[in-house]
Amino acid sequence: MKNRVAIVAGGTGLVGGELVRELLIDPDWDKVYLLARKPVEWTHAKLELILTDWEHLSNFPKNITDAFCTLGTTIAKAGTKENFKKVDLDYVVSFAKAAREAGAKSFFVVTALGADPNSFVFYNKVKGQAEEEIAKIDFETVGIFRPSLLDGERKEFRLGEKIGQVVAVLLNSLLIGPIRKYRSIQARTVAKAMLNLAWSSKKGKFKIESDKIQKLGDGSARANMEYILG
Repeated sequence: MKNRVAIVAGGTGLVGGELVRELLIDPDWDKVYLLARKPVEWTHAKLELILTDWEHLSNFPKNITDAFCTLGTTIAKAGTKENFKKVDLDYVVSFAKAAREAGAKSFFVVTALGADPNSFVFYNKVKGQAEEEIAKIDFETVGIFRPSLLDGERKEFRLGEKIGQVVAVLLNSLLIGPIRKYRSIQARTVAKAMLNLAWSSKKGKFKIESDKIQKLGDGSARANMEYILG
């Protein structure tokens, strides 16, 4: 299906940056709106920046077909649990509602492996609450992507994540069978998986764990969509 218009929140982050680049080179999408707090360096004929105040979301263009959300922070960066929840729950849900009002029929979001609204782990609980709220919105398609530890070059250096990435690479080969989903995963693979599910135009709600994201982000995924999604 062509003549599609995407809107992306979190497009300057690790997964989001990869996603925007993929959308810009994919001929199925004619236009890509990027929400950002400040101007970005990217320029492209298909790309339009929407400067955004997350406390007061403006009306979006009414021609949106697909919304992608890769918003996310850390408690350390946010400073408090309350600020973390504001970004990873409130902003995510506000974006989903605004995108639906703008006409988006599909919504694709990155949460986290272990997301659960009843979790005792605060991070996982917030991610699960976001999933729960998004599921209440009447999108034709919802794709919830739950990656494990993300590999990729971030703009800011995070020592803990860098150490985790090194350890994950060493452990990946040991994670097989049911625990395969705990392998680290490339940010670009997550972005490609989101785009491939959007491309498929499959209707329904999909929760996609990290091992299945790996398959869905493969170059041959579009030819094997039914097998991968089950």
